[in-house]
Amino acid sequence: MEHTPTIRSKIETELKQRGYSFSSFSKISGINRGTFSTMLNSNPPKPISVRQMDLITKALGYPEGWLYELYIDECFYEGKGHWKRIKPFLLRCVELERKDCIQKVLSRLTEDLSYVSTIFELAEELFKGGKEKESVPFYECVIENEKYRHSERLAISQYKRFKAFTMSDLEKSLELVLEFIPYRNLLPEHYQLEAIHKITNIYFYLHKWDEVEKYGHELKELAYVIYTNQQIRKEKRRATTWLHAERHLVFYYGYGFLSVSTALQKKGYIKEARAELEGYADLSWFKGLDSEGEADVKQFRLWAKANSYTLDLLIGKKDILPAYITFLEDHPEEISSGLVTILETANRYDFDVDSIIDKYSEQIKRLQDSKDVKQLTYYYSYMYQLAIYHYKRGRALEGQKDFFNFLSLSKKRNWFKPPILIDILQDHMQSD
Repeated sequence: MEHTPTIRSKIETELKQRGYSFSSFSKISGINRGTFSTMLNSNPPKPISVRQMDLITKALGYPEGWLYELYIDECFYEGKGHWKRIKPFLLRCVELERKDCIQKVLSRLTEDLSYVSTIFELAEELFKGGKEKESVPFYECVIENEKYRHSERLAISQYKRFKAFTMSDLEKSLELVLEFIPYRNLLPEHYQLEAIHKITNIYFYLHKWDEVEKYGHELKELAYVIYTNQQIRKEKRRATTWLHAERHLVFYYGYGFLSVSTALQKKGYIKEARAELEGYADLSWFKGLDSEGEADVKQFRLWAKANSYTLDLLIGKKDILPAYITFLEDHPEEISSGLVTILETANRYDFDVDSIIDKYSEQIKRLQDSKDVKQLTYYYSYMYQLAIYHYKRGRALEGQKDFFNFLSLSKKRNWFKPPILIDILQDHMQSD
């Protein structure tokens, strides 16, 4: 009957096959001879640290992570978890992207649920150290094993997993949003603000305007409550712990109005959208502005001007188009969103914008290779409107080309396809 190999039996076999003594191997590995001997020969043997395991691996010429599967037993020597060995091992597994070993260790650790808090602390350490994606398996372990379903720790784990997820697959992002949303109000306020901001953005990218409106309202209301409470405490000269969110408080307040206004605009409520626009057009009244806050106020003022042009165009004020083009030339960062508005307006009121399309065609095409989800969304929307525009102008071949580019992008990015476009284009195809 064959014996299951252990980490020590594998090392001993290697030493024998290569003719190493403890003395000779200690010289090439840098591990003290006596220490090395106690690792293999003592009864019970001295535990091997992950650093010593890495030194042995290097000395024997094996790739990093050799015998890590067997090293897991070393972390649970005599059946009990030893965090002083487990933590360094997990951190090395993170460095080497050994997700298999991480999962096996976490599975064994959570046989004792008292380790959930320790796993959470390690996840937080990784996240704060800039290893957001690497922290996800640890947060997921907390999510799966936290027994208190209304705990702040669980809410933070849900949020950090959601926050760490890349935006390349928006359907997957939506799944995470739906899992996270019930926990948002359990978060500390500084996390709540950024969380609702990100929820709003996901729904914006997916063109789910009812949800954008809902969470935009929630964002501005939460920001204003926090702002009001801070001002009350300040006036009463009470000790105040100022909010340390990712952005200045004025940003979240203004972004709430911006989100609601955009959602109302997309749903065709132009008058109501303009009323919400006034909420972020001038935020200079906001107390406690620092340089970051002042920059946010300036940015919202710019967005308000751009969106004011948008609302005017959408009610048919074609005469402002030259002024809008001048504005876009002065603010090139607004061109991608501006072109979507211009095409949408041209489709609605049936006017010719061929010269504008020609002027910016090469610039807009470059967006398809962007890594920025926001710019990709604008390109996606541009192709949507451009396909309709060509069909309405009687250019079926160009319309079909843009239609298939649109579908190709949708499939590649795993984004939702607005059914209205497909219906319109199918109608045109049938009529042609």
